[in-house]
Amino acid sequence: MSNTIYPLAASFFSAMLITAIGLPLIIKACRYFKYFDLPDERKLHSKPVPRLGGLIFMPAAVVGLFVASWVSVMIGNEEFVFGVSTIAMTFGGLIIYLIGFIDDRYGMKAVHKFIIQTIAAFILPLCNLVITDLNGIFGLHQIPFWIGYVLTVMAILTIVNAINLIDGIDGLSSGLCILILLAYTVLLSKNPAIASLDAAIVGSLIVFWFFNVFGNVGGMKIFMGDAGSLFLGYVCAYMSIKSLMRPIAPDDCGEKQMLISITLLLIPVLDVIRVALQRRITGHGIFEPDKTHIHHILMNAGLSMHAALVCILSLFLLICGINYALWQCHFPMPFIVLMDIAIYALVCGVVMLVGKSDN
Repeated sequence: MSNTIYPLAASFFSAMLITAIGLPLIIKACRYFKYFDLPDERKLHSKPVPRLGGLIFMPAAVVGLFVASWVSVMIGNEEFVFGVSTIAMTFGGLIIYLIGFIDDRYGMKAVHKFIIQTIAAFILPLCNLVITDLNGIFGLHQIPFWIGYVLTVMAILTIVNAINLIDGIDGLSSGLCILILLAYTVLLSKNPAIASLDAAIVGSLIVFWFFNVFGNVGGMKIFMGDAGSLFLGYVCAYMSIKSLMRPIAPDDCGEKQMLISITLLLIPVLDVIRVALQRRITGHGIFEPDKTHIHHILMNAGLSMHAALVCILSLFLLICGINYALWQCHFPMPFIVLMDIAIYALVCGVVMLVGKSDN
């Protein structure tokens, strides 16, 4: 880790700098061209807010990666090597990034976005980035390649939309992604290029988070939009699958690494699954927008937006801590995952009851 700390730091701080310079320019451009997220009955803000903040994530990541590569060579480390799967992720991420921008700017039907997301999701398995070992989830280990292919595509689509759809209050999607990608920066440190990419996005997200959460104070508030949330979802999906692959995975890769990936993405994924099932049960379309996500039910129970943000991030850290403790006590992974689902269901159930009693 000591040999990679300088490239990681260079990537992190250069991406922070690019974002700190770029976001005010994007805000000015949005105001000039009147590119705003307008309030309506489904949204929580009451004034028009610039919504293209996520456009800065990919440029900041690219700059951070190149700076890290240069620093790595300067200190005598090996030059960054990018494999086929990394190139595929870049191409797929660009597709996701562009359709997000088109949706932010011109609007796009949810079903059309999903079709293009599916095309982007198919790119990663084509480069042999396929889940073929479930490492003991509910007793399952090796699975046929074609089942793994389908499962991988479904996992990518679920994660991409989970990160996108949980982006409903200030700082939530960006806050979760900071924690998720910070963890992957450490977990994937054996591959300096991948770790530097994570570090760059974390650096960019930290700057964005302050603009997004506290921007009202200085009139510099901005949303990331779909360009940002979809791109982040695709990166998180790539990292979660890549972390299971040799030789990048830790030496003890297996059930433990699978549990880590599940833990890091549990809250957004469970939220999108719960909402999709609830829409089906109530006769609504899966792509039909509503106000049933976890942040909505917390606010319906009387919490402020910032209080809901703190609660969800605290729940994320709580589940991480519980899973670590249970794993150290040698509990089997299926039990831990079921425990996580029970905790999430209990929290949502209690909050819903509180919300109904208050109304």
